Amino acid sequence: MTPTTRCGRFAALFLGLVLSATAAQAQSQTPAWPDRSVKFVLPFGAGSATDIAARLLAERLSAKWGKPVVIENRPGGDGLVAINAFISANDDHVLLYASSASFMAHPYTQEKLPYELERDFAPIARVCDTVLAVGVPAASEFKTVADFVTKARAEPAKYHAAGAAGVPEFVLGAFLKTEKLDVTKVPYRDVVQAGRDLGESRIHFLLSSYAVVRPLVEADKVRLLATGGRKRATVAPNVPAVMETGYPGLLTETTSGLYGPKGMPQNLRERIGADVIAAASDPVATQRIVASGQDMNPGGPAELAATLKQQANSIATVAKVLGMERKK
Repeated sequence: MTPTTRCGRFAALFLGLVLSATAAQAQSQTPAWPDRSVKFVLPFGAGSATDIAARLLAERLSAKWGKPVVIENRPGGDGLVAINAFISANDDHVLLYASSASFMAHPYTQEKLPYELERDFAPIARVCDTVLAVGVPAASEFKTVADFVTKARAEPAKYHAAGAAGVPEFVLGAFLKTEKLDVTKVPYRDVVQAGRDLGESRIHFLLSSYAVVRPLVEADKVRLLATGGRKRATVAPNVPAVMETGYPGLLTETTSGLYGPKGMPQNLRERIGADVIAAASDPVATQRIVASGQDMNPGGPAELAATLKQQANSIATVAKVLGMERKK
């Protein structure tokens, strides 16, 4: 063996040792995640579409991660109760699982926001799109959206309406304003209670997730007049989409996703996102999520960020048409 050959082999061996040491050091400096229980903070109560999907994911992710995944329902305050809890924790084991309905309208409805979406929400995974539904009491005479509009115009101040906190409530307000309807909007801390009140005719019109009203529809207490998307929902194929009703102002599109705190590393978000997508792709989870009134639409951090941008642009367009300005 020549001196040159021995030198080359020594250099290769030395380089290999350096690379191995560097990799080991990098691995030792990368904290294990999760190293304790994980919490999903939700802005809706138990039984909502968001809650149903979150619990299905939590069960599978807990098995995957070997740590408990706890669901914390924090409804109220137009989504701000949950968002404040998430932001104040500033903990990469406290994540926000929310529909974009919970915050997309905030720039137009809230005078002061305690957060900035792009700064404080680190997108992790897009999971599904919520099927929104327009419901009325089954005991009412309303068979179509046009029926409700006609009666509300003929009898001002007689009827009560509600929307799930966030985008649905915002869209409902725009709808009532556009149609010039004197209808009392009833605020609810928990939209599930709004569904119960609808079934008992204490309110007369509700825009919420299909999951909220589904058991009431099956119990013949609530009638669906429309679903909130551009086309008919798989779970309610006999119910017209709002675009078929002649009232496109009721179009409501929202997406549920998982968010980490500001500063969460991209590689960690991508790793968690991959686990979430795998959990959502489980056939049993998929079937149950779809049955609850949601359309699967999984994606990673980049896909969720793109969806948020698209929906923000849509909300801005609606607000502009209605003469609403972004609040400072």
